[in-house]
Amino acid sequence: MGKGMETAGICGLFCESCSFYIATQENNLEPLSKITGKPVDEIRCNGCRSDTVTFYCKTCSMKKCASDKDINFCSECGKYPCDTLKEFQAAKPHRLELFSSLDFVRENGYTAWREKMEKDYSCGKCGTINSIYEFSCRKCKNSPSNPYVGRNMEKIAVAKIKLT
Repeated sequence: MGKGMETAGICGLFCESCSFYIATQENNLEPLSKITGKPVDEIRCNGCRSDTVTFYCKTCSMKKCASDKDINFCSECGKYPCDTLKEFQAAKPHRLELFSSLDFVRENGYTAWREKMEKDYSCGKCGTINSIYEFSCRKCKNSPSNPYVGRNMEKIAVAKIKLT
């Protein structure tokens, strides 16, 4: 399937833009451990298709469903979008563009999808991949941190307020 498939979410998310993935790669898990109240070993993640996934992803029903159906992405399923995926998408702001992501991978293939995800989540100034919860780049402080945040900043900000 190509480079980085372990960080291509079956659900259409780009794992490399996840706060847990980023913190794992940068060996900076303590702040997230304090926020979640979970030990570092439960929040460590190398991507949803890897052997090391965060506690959020350990019980992912979509991963099991895709495996049972021998598909790579939810958009390859005849029942797409199912109620499970709709509920998942509606729950968090980092999932706002989930269906367009899944449609894109179905219509353009994995390689084009990966290129799009890298562009959507990379800082326009320094190229660092940032989480959507970082409004300014964690490396160079450019704002917005990436095109996804630029498109969705207002919705993300409202959701962050509701979460606190």
